[in-house]
Amino acid sequence: MTEPQGVLSALKADAAELRRLLSGLDATEWTTPTPAPGWTITHQVAHLAATFQRAGLAAGDPDAFRDVMAHAEPDLADEVAAVMRPYLELPMAKLRDRWYEEMVTAADALAAVPPGEEVPWLVNPLPPAVLASGGLMELFAHGQDIADALGERLERTDRIGHLVGFVVHTRQFGYLASGMTPPEADFRFEVTAPSGALWTFGPPDASQRIEGPAVDLCLLAARRRHHADLSLVATGEHAQRWLEIAQAYRGPAGAGRAPGQFAKVG
Repeated sequence: MTEPQGVLSALKADAAELRRLLSGLDATEWTTPTPAPGWTITHQVAHLAATFQRAGLAAGDPDAFRDVMAHAEPDLADEVAAVMRPYLELPMAKLRDRWYEEMVTAADALAAVPPGEEVPWLVNPLPPAVLASGGLMELFAHGQDIADALGERLERTDRIGHLVGFVVHTRQFGYLASGMTPPEADFRFEVTAPSGALWTFGPPDASQRIEGPAVDLCLLAARRRHHADLSLVATGEHAQRWLEIAQAYRGPAGAGRAPGQFAKVG
């Protein structure tokens, strides 16, 4: 995860698909409740806009980003609400375009970061490719909420490989969010891409193993599906436990999704 161009290309392509889905919505549909309690489609899009705005600021003007973060709300939920508020106040037509513009600005700013340099972020500075992968995760998660609210299905292609790598890279986040110490045992991931290709991560002889579809792995780590509704197989005590706590983002895990809330994937 050293070159950002590939993940930034995937980010723009996936964002364009979500943009097409949103372009046909009327004002009433923007108020449709999503699986995230209390959040409508408007909230989901405002969150994406705010997330990409912060990423673009961090990459394009690091000093300004540090100043903003120095005055951020101490409680994460309060800070998220504060950052989203200006976007929630926009007319629907403007928000429909604004979130995409923020994404393009962020992607272009990340692409312009000189090789070897990192970008300031919420906890630690990150390589541009890692921050871009985090943006891809946000797009995947909130885009899934929007698609679920509308009863639509987003196309998942092998671009999801960048997100799979991010999920593997952030495997410890679920433990930290649950107040647990990540196990020292190595994990082996063997996941099947949408194209049918096999993607592998970790030592081949690791006793802790996660196997199954790549899309399912991302749905699990984004906490958009319960593991009981996914075609993932865990071998080993730690791997089985990880299915229950997996998440690819820092902070509180949230309620996630209940078993049976959605039809089993695949």
